[in-house]
Amino acid sequence: MRLLLDTHTLLWWAFDAPELSRRANALLADRANVLYVSSASAWEIATKHRLGRLPEASVLVQDMPGWFARAGLTELPISVSHAQRAGALPAPHRDPFDRMLAAQSLLEDVPIVGRDEAFLDFGVKLVW
Repeated sequence: MRLLLDTHTLLWWAFDAPELSRRANALLADRANVLYVSSASAWEIATKHRLGRLPEASVLVQDMPGWFARAGLTELPISVSHAQRAGALPAPHRDPFDRMLAAQSLLEDVPIVGRDEAFLDFGVKLVW
């Protein structure tokens, strides 16, 4: 199964947080699954860390490409098509990072592993 990690899911998994559901944990542990991490998540983590809102992410921010590779994650770069779709999505949800993840999920036909039901407004399939 191909899965796109929501930024919160990625962080909870990285730090073994109790917020991660059993199902999500099992999906992330299953090496048969292809786990994608969006460039938007790297941007969001770096931004929140810089602003002091995510100090615990220091280890990730120092070498995100290396950390993602060691964790077995596949980078999902942002394409022009992704950007165009994110900008065209309906207005209820304004978070640019979530809008990008939604656009990538829709265009790549890959569900998002996360619990943020705001994604459902965009027609995204959530797995939690």
